[in-house]
Parts: sequence; structure tokens; C-alpha cells
Amino acid sequence: MKTTYKAMLLQKRKWRIRKKVTGTAARPRLSVKFSGKHIYAQAVNDEAGSTLVFLSTLDRAVRKSNVKGNLSGAKSLAVAFAAKAKAAGITAVVFDRNGRPFHGRVKTFADAAREGGLQF
Repeated sequence: MKTTYKAMLLQKRKWRIRKKVTGTAARPRLSVKFSGKHIYAQAVNDEAGSTLVFLSTLDRAVRKSNVKGNLSGAKSLAVAFAAKAKAAGITAVVFDRNGRPFHGRVKTFADAAREGGLQF
């Protein structure tokens, strides 16, 4: 019962955030998902309904550097994501924390992405 209640509250937070945060072609939405072991990040153009850039800790290049879903992994994945986004021509994004509080891994990812050259 407790896990379903927590999942329901998380979904409500996601909906509340997504009402306000939308991505465009000029400024896509940077959506970050944290599971227990992995991190998934994608830049989404909501107007076209397409993903422009995707990177996760399951990617081959990232896996070689032994990146996990912890704080140091969030930092290194954010820098790699920023480099991949800049190569795709994306410099400014809107950050979507995906219902998570803005501290810990989420804050570390956001700060490292800013250091990597993304503006939000």
C-alpha cells in the first residue's frame, strides 16, 4: 500500500511539473530519470514529439568509463550529455527533474550540465 501511494504522489508531481515545463526545437526539455542503478537523460522537443539527444549509463561509451547511478556518475554523465547535446546543436534547455526533489543526484547532474556548457 505504501509503495503505491508513493508512486501516486510521484506521478502527481510529474504532472504538475509537466504542465509548466515544455520543450521546443530552440530550447528542448532536458528530462532526467534516476533509477536505483542507472541514470537516463534525454533532450525532448515536445512540439514535434521527438527525442533529439539521449544518453544513459547503459550506453557503451559511458559503460566503459564505469559510470554508475551515484553522485559521481551523475556528474560524469551530465558532462558527457552536455558534450553530446552541443554536438547536436543544442545550447539551451529547460530542466525537467521528473518529479524528484532538486538536491543530491538531481542537483549534481544539473550543475555539471551547466559546467558542460548547457544553459538553463
